[in-house]
Amino acid sequence: MLHVTDKNFTEEVLAAQGVTVVDFWAPWCMPCRMLGPIIDRLAESYTGKAKVTKVNVDENQVTAGKYNIMAIPTVLIFKNGQEMHRIPGVMPEAALKQLLDKTLSS
Repeated sequence: MLHVTDKNFTEEVLAAQGVTVVDFWAPWCMPCRMLGPIIDRLAESYTGKAKVTKVNVDENQVTAGKYNIMAIPTVLIFKNGQEMHRIPGVMPEAALKQLLDKTLSS
């Protein structure tokens, strides 16, 4: 699991080729803790297909502000540096996988 910061967001997400999942979260957020294991499983099952990352909004407020993250967790899915999908809140794992598969095949 790659933890992305304000300093490396451009390099790790916007300049990345392919699909990148970004989980905006905070350690004190209970829904984020519910989503965390799902994100971990996605990182494991999509190794080599998609990059899965996390951004701690408390430590990286510039990036969270730039993407208008108003509630956490929020998951953004990028393809070749372009935001394709925005998922506020906790989405079931099967639905996240379906959306990720759709993005990978488009």
